Amino acid sequence: MTKTDEAIFQNETSQVVGSTEDKDNGAVPLKNKELDENGFASEVRDDDDDDEEAPDNSKVVELEEDSPWSTRMWEVFTTFWMLGFVAFGGPQAHVAILRDHLVVQRNWMGEDEFTELFAIGQGLPGPTSTQLVISTALSRAGPLGGLMAFFLWNLPGLVVLTTCGMLIKNFVDPNDPPFYLIGLPPAAISLVFKAFYGFSLKLDKPVGIILALISSCIAILINGDENISPTSSQYVFPSVLVCGGLVTYLDSKLTKPFGSYNKSPSKGWDATSDRLMKRIGIPLWVGALIFAVWLGVLIMTIVLVDVVKVENEYLEVFEVMYRIGSIIFGGGQVVLPMLQDEVVPKWMSKDNFLQGLGLAQSMPGPLFNFSAYLGAVYQKIPGALIAYIGLFGPGVILIFAIVPFWARLRHFPAFRIVLQGVNATAIGLVGAACVILWEEAITTRADAIIFCVAGTMAVVFNIQAPIVVILGGILGALLFKDAASLGQKPF
Repeated sequence: MTKTDEAIFQNETSQVVGSTEDKDNGAVPLKNKELDENGFASEVRDDDDDDEEAPDNSKVVELEEDSPWSTRMWEVFTTFWMLGFVAFGGPQAHVAILRDHLVVQRNWMGEDEFTELFAIGQGLPGPTSTQLVISTALSRAGPLGGLMAFFLWNLPGLVVLTTCGMLIKNFVDPNDPPFYLIGLPPAAISLVFKAFYGFSLKLDKPVGIILALISSCIAILINGDENISPTSSQYVFPSVLVCGGLVTYLDSKLTKPFGSYNKSPSKGWDATSDRLMKRIGIPLWVGALIFAVWLGVLIMTIVLVDVVKVENEYLEVFEVMYRIGSIIFGGGQVVLPMLQDEVVPKWMSKDNFLQGLGLAQSMPGPLFNFSAYLGAVYQKIPGALIAYIGLFGPGVILIFAIVPFWARLRHFPAFRIVLQGVNATAIGLVGAACVILWEEAITTRADAIIFCVAGTMAVVFNIQAPIVVILGGILGALLFKDAASLGQKPF
């Protein structure tokens, strides 16, 4: 450094903050520092430093060159190719598996970023876990990475359920699932508990804790109350998320707020970095255009079927699925009553519908794969593909449209404060899932044993989620009534 540079540097800061190598992608992170106009690192305000001014996070600064795109695409492939085969247990279990893989094991992002993307999925129509898969891969390797992760995540369930729809009478009896599937749900549910515990450690006190508690109680109430329909979650859940963000924003405006709102950005997602936008590779105007495409397709299909009265079975399949996928909030369980109203008895009998539902729930991946079964029963393989694209399409399109705006808006302190409340309420929904899924998945002593063993492997020994699920399946097969026949008494 020249003497002139040293003089400029001393005018900006009293201490040079050393940088360390980011082992994840080879870039230099900016933890607790920002770059001045001369390219030097200067110390910024810590959470507990009340005397220094907060940095201007609206200024985007370019970091060093990111790791090659081909390397990041390979990371996406090696991460997601196997998860589609072991993603049992429903959307909240999927979230737990993804957190374990992306946050704990592979260190792709921090808890804050992961819960932000999870909250975005909760606030959009469509399959939440699939949207989380797409958004995490999108933020890692761009649009192609997001699409590749989407197909890898869904492919096993899509193939199996399409086959089931074609050969409905010759496949698995949903009322008597095979021995190799018995232990998978309890093992997957144990990962939900692990995820909720990890999320809860990051909650702000007392505001974050209170918001999570309220949203958890609301979700449990909706799921089990005789006077409240479970389908009300499609508008209650987004409303709860919005209220959570509003609470933290208003609290931050108080002279002495109850919460803490001065968190420094983390990892390579640093709010003063433009690397995230470069990785996503979708400009804001393209995001807006994608949103317009979603809305245009929705309007056009409704007009063609309901106004123009075009009679075409494939168009009918697509319109039904796309319309439902565009208005459904709350995940797979919420979509089931709407699907049943549309397809029974016109497309199939109620017995066919329920048989396929049992098969879908025993398969890995999102419950939205059930659409492939419905389409296959009605119109064979072409119907399966059209129904699959129709039901998944809105959620996939919307997550591609919204993530670029999220990546830009999170540069601003006010938006991060709102996201803090949204994240807390979303974590509460995961807590509610622990209660709800336990009751549904743990039905025998053997299930409880599998849950405890799998949870110990995941939490204490930090074994990766796919291995935990597979070992849970093996233990379940050993305890099965036709094997050792242990722990079969109802729990």
